[in-house]
Amino acid sequence: MKRTLYLKLLLSYFIYGIVAFIIICTFTQRLTSRYMEKQEASQLYREASIIASDYATEYFKSSMSLNDFQNHMEIISDYMTAEVWVVSPDGEILLDSSDPEIGKRSNDTGAGSSPYIIKDFDITDFGNSYYTVGKFYNEFSSDQLSVFSSITEGYQTRAYIILHKDMSSVTDGINGFLNISFYTVAFIFLLAFLILALFVRAIYRPLIKITESASRYAKGDFTSKIDIHSNDELGYLANTLNYMATELDTLEEDQRKFVSNVSHDFRSPLTSIKGYVEAMLDGTIPVEMQDKYLNIILFETNRLNKLTQSLIDLNQFGHHGIRLDIADFDINNMIRMTILTFEGKCAEKGVSFDLVLTGKELFVRGDMTKIQQVLYNLIDNAIKFSNSNSSIKIETSIKNEKVFISVKDSGIGIPKDSLKKIWERFYKTDVSRGKDKRGSGLGLSIVKEIIQAHNENINVISTEGVGTEFIFTLPLSKKEG
Repeated sequence: MKRTLYLKLLLSYFIYGIVAFIIICTFTQRLTSRYMEKQEASQLYREASIIASDYATEYFKSSMSLNDFQNHMEIISDYMTAEVWVVSPDGEILLDSSDPEIGKRSNDTGAGSSPYIIKDFDITDFGNSYYTVGKFYNEFSSDQLSVFSSITEGYQTRAYIILHKDMSSVTDGINGFLNISFYTVAFIFLLAFLILALFVRAIYRPLIKITESASRYAKGDFTSKIDIHSNDELGYLANTLNYMATELDTLEEDQRKFVSNVSHDFRSPLTSIKGYVEAMLDGTIPVEMQDKYLNIILFETNRLNKLTQSLIDLNQFGHHGIRLDIADFDINNMIRMTILTFEGKCAEKGVSFDLVLTGKELFVRGDMTKIQQVLYNLIDNAIKFSNSNSSIKIETSIKNEKVFISVKDSGIGIPKDSLKKIWERFYKTDVSRGKDKRGSGLGLSIVKEIIQAHNENINVISTEGVGTEFIFTLPLSKKEG
């Protein structure tokens, strides 16, 4: 058996790990970089705005000396780990927190002074944003996060506060965050592995057991049982399959018995017919005695025909599509008419009927022909197993809109261990085989199939040596007698 499900689980597990790693290395890193960059730029911009509106304004109003301004910028630079520049609109660096000499040169008007001017500086290069990332007009050897804020006085822009922070520090923060993400994914990956292991133990292995057992069942081996004990769907499935295997094993045994019984019941009359025909053909039976044996052959032929018809009936009744011709009829009248057909048998055995019928007429709903067959089979059995010169009691009664029909004999009874088996096809108790070897063992099976087709019930009460009572129900008709 190919374990494709196990391979699919492993493959899905590793694909999950690879996809998670790729997502962190691409999308997560990109989104994190943008987020951290914006957060850092936002923080720098707040500081630049404070410098522009506070310290720088005082400096340009001459309320603060260059040295004081320089000292403040150096403090802020150390705190922010960023360089602070004051740049004029034409690109001249008026102050650099990392180089005090630049500010002195910018304020020195004497001969030989040379202010430091950023080549090609244009504040509009920032576009609609207040920050940019790069080497800032090649003034740095590595990428910087540069943020600017305008210094205005009298509605005029006097200069710009520009803060530069090396992107390596921002990258370190991003890498730290990504490391946390990798550790988290690794933990989740490990947790997923544990879940996979639990899944294999709790679901996959039981599923393999169920599959292997189902494969053996498909080959006809119903002896093995699925050893799964859990209060979940798999446990329920295992118990269901175990029950199914037991039923199929029983059914297989029943089928063997069925074939054996059919073969036996067909072989006996066929053997008799063959023997008598051969005896007549070879002269063993003289001509003057042939009428007697021809009647025996006719009897055995009728027996075969009855057995065949019973099998056809059972096949029909066992089909879910059976159709009943439902109508209202008088069950009391049917009982009276049915017992008349047994007048000859009853006279031979000295059996009489005791009828206890409710009302002169009692209408029920059902298939009249099939219910008559039920009565015929039950009465026939009652006569067959009744003692000589005994009585058979047939009673009808009404309870809860149901009509109860009872057929009770005072005969040999049914052994206790056979009560549940009498409804099986071709089943015969040892007592019945001794009493009447000509029965087919199909009568009660037909009875039960007919009653169940009416969605009604039939029960049996029997005591060995005392007698047997069969009781079945039919719906009471609304028709008034």
